[in-house]
Amino acid sequence: PTRAGEVIVQGEDLGAWVTGQRAGWDRLVPAQRYLLETIGIEPTGEDEAMVPTRRSQDERWAMNLAAARQFHAREGHLRPARKHIEHVDGETVGLGSFLDNARRRAASLSAERRADLDALGMRW
Repeated sequence: PTRAGEVIVQGEDLGAWVTGQRAGWDRLVPAQRYLLETIGIEPTGEDEAMVPTRRSQDERWAMNLAAARQFHAREGHLRPARKHIEHVDGETVGLGSFLDNARRRAASLSAERRADLDALGMRW
């Protein structure tokens, strides 16, 4: 796997793990590097610099809302565990923590954002 969300085994996202190993190559001990190299995993090249994409607050809200809609459509409720991770369009979204934070900040959410979550059966 080369991207997060491609292969998940027993709840572990192997793509995210491989990406982390490659990005943190310099912090690995020689034995770890050797084992990774034997299975074909190599450090991130300079041409593969992993620069995080900056997103506006509205873009982050849209991604979190898409994750909430996807979870609700699949599970029929909007009560994931706090550590639940949802994969949307190849991206990883911490849905459980997003919903917990939204509950805590309910008073400061706009009416539109509250309505978005209410439509999915959000329990405040």
